[in-house]
Amino acid sequence: MKKKFVSKFHEGDFGMIITTIILSLFGLIMVFSASYYTGLSKYGDPVYFLKDDLKWMILGWIAFLVCSFIDYHFLKWLAIPAIFIGFVLLGLIWTPLGITINNATRWLDFKLFTVMPGEVIKTCIILFFAWLYSTKMDLKDKKFVNALPGLGITGLAFILVFKQPNFSTAGIVALIGIGVMFLAGLSISWIVFGGAAAVAGVGALVFMKGGYMLERITGFWDPFADSLGKGYQVAQGLLAFGSGGVTGLGLGKSVQKALYLPEPMNDFILPIIGEELGFIGVTALIAVFIVLVWRIFTVSIHAKDKFGMLLAGGVAMHLAFQVIINIAVVTASFPPTGVVLPLISLGGTATILMMAELGIAYNVSKQTRVTL
Repeated sequence: MKKKFVSKFHEGDFGMIITTIILSLFGLIMVFSASYYTGLSKYGDPVYFLKDDLKWMILGWIAFLVCSFIDYHFLKWLAIPAIFIGFVLLGLIWTPLGITINNATRWLDFKLFTVMPGEVIKTCIILFFAWLYSTKMDLKDKKFVNALPGLGITGLAFILVFKQPNFSTAGIVALIGIGVMFLAGLSISWIVFGGAAAVAGVGALVFMKGGYMLERITGFWDPFADSLGKGYQVAQGLLAFGSGGVTGLGLGKSVQKALYLPEPMNDFILPIIGEELGFIGVTALIAVFIVLVWRIFTVSIHAKDKFGMLLAGGVAMHLAFQVIINIAVVTASFPPTGVVLPLISLGGTATILMMAELGIAYNVSKQTRVTL
């Protein structure tokens, strides 16, 4: 008997919808709380960043709805153009369109809007690799030649993002690329060997080059050794966590957001959550992220074809890696280089693309082999 595939909107994974709504609404609340004093100081408007974040979140939900309604198989036609556009945007960083802020060039200024190519390439790699290793090449045959295109694309993307410099985002790009290839059948032994070689090579490059990147890396080892210099942001973040304790000071009562912690609504929003809602609040937030990642992986496992499996699996890994590295950064376990907390930090390119990816995963859930 032929199996019936789910196709209606309301028959997708309801858990994904609920958790995404919870995270996006909580993100708006915390962006307002974290940015209150910064908005008042810079623009004389305490809700300035809330209005900005609301705009991006609305655009993100539009992207989610569009991607959830369009059959994900249509994305196969966009795989090659997407990876091409992704690398073009990375290359434009070193043109007059590139914007340099705090010794890093990570944005492109198109006058009407800005774009972070490092965020764009993550989605492009998921889409391209899902197409490549579901229709053109098979990694399960253990032929190294089939792994070369994916490894080459991942390596090139890593280098271009690393040079901005943006070590954390470059690391996520590499993890996503290798992660999707692993789901497609890449041997674990190859991953271990390649990962060890890559870590050794990057470490040697950083220490030989020195300068800004080396300062960021050495600064996180002991942020209080130079708490007014290169370790300032991490030190203030840790103080925020410590002040919050178990239950927190209360929503809106953070002290560090009062112009002590720089840009508290961006990649360092989690310390503000910890200060205001405490260990309990941070744990609850992480639990919601875990549920969302679990639901997406469940969708991947039950996808009706390999393309859907790789798409949903790539989205789940992107979300998981992003959350893990953001937490590592703000807890002084990884160099601070601007990785936002998905759906929680102030929106922009990252929010729209993450919501689009979640929409794609939800679309896959509507066509699974079983009702989720």
